Amino acid sequence: MPRKKNIETVEELTDKLSRCTVTIGTGISGMSMKRMVDLRHHLRSQDVEYRVVKNTLTQLAAQASGRPETAEVLEGPTGLALGYGDPMSPIKTLVEYIRTNRIPLQINGVVLDGTVYKNDAALALASLPSHQELIAQLVNQLSSPASRLVTVLTKPMQGLVSTINGPLTALANVLQQRVSQKS
Repeated sequence: MPRKKNIETVEELTDKLSRCTVTIGTGISGMSMKRMVDLRHHLRSQDVEYRVVKNTLTQLAAQASGRPETAEVLEGPTGLALGYGDPMSPIKTLVEYIRTNRIPLQINGVVLDGTVYKNDAALALASLPSHQELIAQLVNQLSSPASRLVTVLTKPMQGLVSTINGPLTALANVLQQRVSQKS
């Protein structure tokens, strides 16, 4: 018979897994308690939840939440990083923290939109632009042809103004010189 604490843990994990946009499974072997606390604090400041989990309870929660693929990132002693906003931000934050602090944390895999990314593919996700960066790039790409069109359409007007203005400027210079000579 399952203990009440385990049932509550599965229910809590089920809720969190069903709400999160990205799940990152990490191995926690070799991590000191101090480093684990520092990691949690850093991730929490970036709106990412990190917790050490029991694999069997997490597998039950993954099935109950309709995300059975989450079980694929559970290998050995496991920690889960759960992101609820932009899915790329937690991945970038975690990979950057690992590189900066040189901690022995291995990324077992990333679950993103029902797809599991492991090993190099999981690390490659950290180099992809965020949602906001992609929108900015798209807007830039869409506005570029419009700005070129404006330039092309205004160029003949500028040429016309220069053509009309050229002789008038020359006439004004000649008159100015004539006035200078008479004075």
